[in-house]
Amino acid sequence: MLSILEIDLQKLSIFQGLTVQQTARFVPLFIPCEFREGETIFKQGESAANLYMVVKGEVAVRYKPEDGPELTIVKVQSEGIVGWSAALGNPCYTSSVDCLTDCVLLKISSENLRELCARDTESGAMILERLAMVIAERLRNTHGHVLALLEQGLRIDPQTQSLTNKLEIGPG
Repeated sequence: MLSILEIDLQKLSIFQGLTVQQTARFVPLFIPCEFREGETIFKQGESAANLYMVVKGEVAVRYKPEDGPELTIVKVQSEGIVGWSAALGNPCYTSSVDCLTDCVLLKISSENLRELCARDTESGAMILERLAMVIAERLRNTHGHVLALLEQGLRIDPQTQSLTNKLEIGPG
C-alpha cells in the first residue's frame, strides 16, 4: 500500500502556492487509495463521504438517468477531482466512478475538509478556490460532450420535422 509520504503533495496543482507548513496540515487528512482497472470507486446514489483526487491513472465518471442507459460523462486523469458531491454537501453521489486503468487516488473525507477549512481559513480558502477551478473547467469541458450525447439521442427527422429518439435503450 502506498504511503501519503510517497506522494509529493506540493507537486500537485491543487497544493501549489501553499507553504510547506500549510501543505503539511493536509498530509494526515489525505489517504492514498489504490484501485485496479475495472474497480468501482463509488456508485451513484451511495452516501457521499469522500472527495478524491486522481494521482495516477484514469477513471470514468458515469451517470445513469432513471429512464435510459448509463452514460460516460467524462474521463478524468491525473490531478482531476471526482466525488464533488462530498465537498458540496450533497448526501449522495450523483454519478459513479470506475477505474479505466490501475489508479492511485488521494481521498479526503468531507468532514476533514470542512474541519480544515474552518481551522485554517487561509489554506482552506486556497484549496476551495482550486477545487472550484477544477470543477468549473470540468463543467466547461463536459458541456460539449453532454451536448453531443443529447444530439446523438435526439435528431430532427427531415421528413416530418419532428424529434426522433435515436438512442438504443434496450428491453425494459
